[in-house]
Amino acid sequence: MGEKLIVTKGFENCLIIVSEENWKTLLEGTEGKPFTSKATRELQRFLLGNASYVELDQKGRFVIPDYLRVFAHIDEEVIFVGIQRFVEIWDKKSWEEHQKELSGKIETIAEKLSEEKTD
Repeated sequence: MGEKLIVTKGFENCLIIVSEENWKTLLEGTEGKPFTSKATRELQRFLLGNASYVELDQKGRFVIPDYLRVFAHIDEEVIFVGIQRFVEIWDKKSWEEHQKELSGKIETIAEKLSEEKTD
């Protein structure tokens, strides 16, 4: 991902990390939408307005800013989840709870996505 990364608030109270080169990934879904759209502005504010640059140290570590740790309820252990061009950081307990919830509705989600493809 590089040595300079951007970390910001994500959905479901996780954090999103993108490389400096892929920061535009954070704008997906808002590109081409008019600035007059409140939803566009709000999503950009949420993602970009909460973003921080972090630099890796010699061992590949970085410090998560306090306001992001509070947002993601990060306590002791974290889970990193690679999602194509970005990585999510979850508090371990939150990840486990989300996985239980997701497991109960994954078939419905898959069916919905299949229907969207055929439309």
